[in-house]
Amino acid sequence: MKVVVTGMGIVCSIASTVPSFTRALRAGRCGIGQVADPGDGGPRLAAPVRGFRFKEAVAARRRLPEETVRTALRAAGRSPQPLQMDLVAAMQAYEQAGLHEARADPERMGLVVAGHNLSSGYAHDLHPKYEDNPAHLPARFALHFMDTDRVGTLSQVFGIRGEGYTVGGASASGNVGIINASRLVEAGAVDVCLVVGAMTDLSPMEKRGLATLGAVAGVEEPRRARCRPFDEDHEGFVPGQGAGCVVLESARSAAARGARALAELCGYDLKLDANSLPDPREEGEARVMVNAMANAGVGPRDIDYVNAHATATPSGDVAELAALRRALGDSFGRPWVNSTKGLVGHCMCAAGVVEAIATVVQMRRGFVHPNLNLRHPINQDCRLAPGRLRAADIRYALSNSFGFGGFNTCIVLGRER
Repeated sequence: MKVVVTGMGIVCSIASTVPSFTRALRAGRCGIGQVADPGDGGPRLAAPVRGFRFKEAVAARRRLPEETVRTALRAAGRSPQPLQMDLVAAMQAYEQAGLHEARADPERMGLVVAGHNLSSGYAHDLHPKYEDNPAHLPARFALHFMDTDRVGTLSQVFGIRGEGYTVGGASASGNVGIINASRLVEAGAVDVCLVVGAMTDLSPMEKRGLATLGAVAGVEEPRRARCRPFDEDHEGFVPGQGAGCVVLESARSAAARGARALAELCGYDLKLDANSLPDPREEGEARVMVNAMANAGVGPRDIDYVNAHATATPSGDVAELAALRRALGDSFGRPWVNSTKGLVGHCMCAAGVVEAIATVVQMRRGFVHPNLNLRHPINQDCRLAPGRLRAADIRYALSNSFGFGGFNTCIVLGRER
């Protein structure tokens, strides 16, 4: 069954809507900057969302029914901000897909929230209040600290009564969510499925843990540090805040509703490395790229662009390019390759959805955004997008996401005519 993308929404460090995200990608705008010294040796570079106002963001969705807007404000008005960002991104996608005008059967609509361990920062911030007096803990804390609160709130706002759940795969969670949603549509369990790449609210302890692992940049000398995917001076990833949503739908359902298809989800693959460690494995990464292309019915010569996982960790970047060479063979130098994380940071569980949106935007608008801070490429044979905008005719694209614990994922997106 053909599965298409009919709606997209995003909130991140460089944009609060898909149109503004498009402009930011074209301009090579970067949301990464220095943050206050946490005092514990944690990361001092980040790509935070600034100036987010939930009520204003909800009110901006003027095409949605008043009842949907009122329900959003009532259901999430006192929720943690990360959930509010998820909801705003989902409202954008819901609106673009035209689900407010040509509704699908609520029992034929699904919801997949991509992410896990999403609310550690929220729990950490409330701990002093709990220590002072446990009775002062908010009444809804027991709901808000659970990842499933995102599912419940989103389903309430949009009236979704079909299948729904959360999925997790560390940094690959976004793609894991897209793959699971596609399977729901392909199996006929739902006609339409919202995939929400949930914003991950890290606690200081988690940030420090990543720094201790040596995975993040900007711990020692933040003034000199940059996010440098594929550069010889790469030194780690930069945490980024972000939430994204894509609406996946069967082509038959989209046609019946009169919805415009933005892209086609042509194929995918998800495989484990049987490895509990954070080290990337070239073989597993190559395997999912090869399998995803086979699932899509395309070959290496058909791929025009790759949105790489590329976190700017030395071992990760080297392994991914080696895997890409193995998967593409003689076509290794043909497609453009870039990393959206160089602009928005690593959006953690939401990364795969954010980068799928970036892929569709570039595909539809005919460009590839720059790889910022690329001065000394680690590979001269790969067609790494330079530090400036380039025009590109993209028919098929790969979008990779890999996660600690041996999660390997790849999706193939195609330009819908």
